[in-house]
Amino acid sequence: MEEPAKVIVELRDLNKSYRRGNQILPVLESITLTIHEGDFLALMGPSGSGKSTLLNLIAGLDRPDQGTILVAGVDITSLSQSELARWRAGNVGFIFQFYNLIPVLTAFENIELPLLLTGLSKKERREHVLAVLDLVRLEERMDHYPSQLSGGQQQRVAIARALISDPTILVADEPTGDLDRTSAEEVLALIERLNRDLGKTVIMVTHDPRAARKARTLKVLEKGVLAHAAETAL
Repeated sequence: MEEPAKVIVELRDLNKSYRRGNQILPVLESITLTIHEGDFLALMGPSGSGKSTLLNLIAGLDRPDQGTILVAGVDITSLSQSELARWRAGNVGFIFQFYNLIPVLTAFENIELPLLLTGLSKKERREHVLAVLDLVRLEERMDHYPSQLSGGQQQRVAIARALISDPTILVADEPTGDLDRTSAEEVLALIERLNRDLGKTVIMVTHDPRAARKARTLKVLEKGVLAHAAETAL
């Protein structure tokens, strides 16, 4: 009998609000959610529903007002800022809508950047970068600067950079939002392959139903609350 997939992310009674002047604006309310290792979860919902806030909390970029976030058994809500920064570097791969590449660095150098904080030698770093360049099929573009790459190619460089430290989870915030349809399909196919073939756990915020259909599981946020009736396995 096959063993059930282990829980990789567990959110317990999560609440988050922001202050605007004298007003307290609730963004997330009583979010409880379990994500299993190897899942590909799409988070959907209207603008302002709290999707990106929830993603940032899971990735350790923000802190909740209340509640607990466990990632691979680590309670990241109990970590100090410096501990959280070290934890993010080793456990989270970020894929952003606008790529966040450094324009004065080549594709190779952008991908290598996270490894400069490790103890790897130059030769070892090069081997790692070449491996992920092969994975995203951009070996022939490694010496190009971002301005010399298409949007789809830049996003594939960003995905390679996210993979370089073999993170526990990949978080993607509207990864196809700035791409034409053909490039978006290529990027989604790559993310799907990373999930299917490498077993990477992917958590993706998207407003695009075509992107959401690539995921294994769909969760919908409405006004900061998980809409349980809308949740489904895709």
